[in-house]
Amino acid sequence: MTRFAVTTFGCQMNEHDSDRLTTVLARANGEAVQDPADADVIVLNTCSVREKAEHKLRSEVGRLSLLKRQRPDLTVVVAGCMAQQEGDKILKSMPAVDIVIGPDNIVELPELIAQVRLGGPPVVRTVFDVDAPQFLTAPVVADGRATAYITTMKGCNERCSFCVVPYTRGPERYRPSDQIVDEIVRRVETGVREVTLLGQTVNSYRDPLGLLSPAPNASPDDPDESEFAALIRAIAARVPDLLRIRYVSPHPRHLTPSLMLAHRELSVMPRHVHLPVQSGSNRMLKRMIRRHTREEYIDRVARLRQSVPGITVSTDIIVGFCGETDEDFEQTLSLVEEVGHTGLFGFKYSVRPNTPARKMDDDVPESVKSERLQRLFALSERLLGQHLRGLVGSRQKVLVEGPSKTNPNNATGRSEHNEIVHIERAEHVEMVGSIVEVEIVEPFKHSLLGRLTQEAEARLPRRSVEPSRRKLPLLGPKS
Repeated sequence: MTRFAVTTFGCQMNEHDSDRLTTVLARANGEAVQDPADADVIVLNTCSVREKAEHKLRSEVGRLSLLKRQRPDLTVVVAGCMAQQEGDKILKSMPAVDIVIGPDNIVELPELIAQVRLGGPPVVRTVFDVDAPQFLTAPVVADGRATAYITTMKGCNERCSFCVVPYTRGPERYRPSDQIVDEIVRRVETGVREVTLLGQTVNSYRDPLGLLSPAPNASPDDPDESEFAALIRAIAARVPDLLRIRYVSPHPRHLTPSLMLAHRELSVMPRHVHLPVQSGSNRMLKRMIRRHTREEYIDRVARLRQSVPGITVSTDIIVGFCGETDEDFEQTLSLVEEVGHTGLFGFKYSVRPNTPARKMDDDVPESVKSERLQRLFALSERLLGQHLRGLVGSRQKVLVEGPSKTNPNNATGRSEHNEIVHIERAEHVEMVGSIVEVEIVEPFKHSLLGRLTQEAEARLPRRSVEPSRRKLPLLGPKS
């Protein structure tokens, strides 16, 4: 039996791919191990969206090179986006690597490993499955998790000038809607109560089978319309025990009236959207080829909030993109302030291979990028702090995901607005996978402390706990 270990670099899609890698190797009679030092095969599942991820990979391969000198039979695999991007270059620059495999070739990995371990040469397999897309599904097991990721599509057609995804994941290919619904049904049967729909541009979804009924408010004449709202409605209708549907990452132009209406009408839709904007400057958005303006982004968020009062919005921001001036950056800060984002992921721009932006001058000094990023984070922290403090005394609906990592007597989950909530003194009730009402009693820097309301506690089943027995000291004969 071959022992293997998978290390993941990157986003939720990479984590999802690592689950698929684990599944494929386990089905080929492999045994997963936690410590790579105990493995016969080490898989590094990579990201290439940020330059930092590449540095991590090169550092890790360097460390494995030392291990491979001691164990020449060790097989090193580089998978994921950087594998797709670099291909043969990885074998030339990293002699310790035996196999380079792209995201669409995961199913071929056991055979490639067998060839290499029998003495075959290093191999590269990075072919997009454009003609016959495959969407691998991990075996559904009852592992106690209340949340799960579900792939709806892969690839991207947007081609933003800074983004490497179209070149590492290929063009958009959509998973049939019946496969998506069937996987969610099976997940829910094992206790999953919240799913996050994954896709590079998740809300551009169109069913390749044409099985979905049109969603209310969908306009066939709108070039930004898709079937994503129809997919969400189909999931909500066919999986009644599912409590929440989240999704990442959408594009602002596909935040259409049909999707806004789904957020308003469907109880499974939480009151939160992560909506990347990347910049608040129209000049930068045009250079980024974002296909929306500052005004259009603000207008769509305003219409969403009009449709769903109280909904929160988070975002992604790139600082220091080619040619970004102080004025451009100030416009980004003003957009974040105006929209009132309750969270953001901020990144310094770095040149990525094959992207249109690589032909532009990366002319913003690194020190300026760092200073702008710190200012952006400071604004984000201030907005989040104001938001969290404003929730003290309110009642929030929290989907409990499991016990707290820092206090076993507390539970942890997320509110419908996506705040992390720690629920105190929750050890005596069964809550995982339930939505419970919590009164917020204290704000932390990035989360909240809450307490079960009396009504919620009365409805929850009690956890059976064996009574503790007081130990008496043993008394010997008196001396």
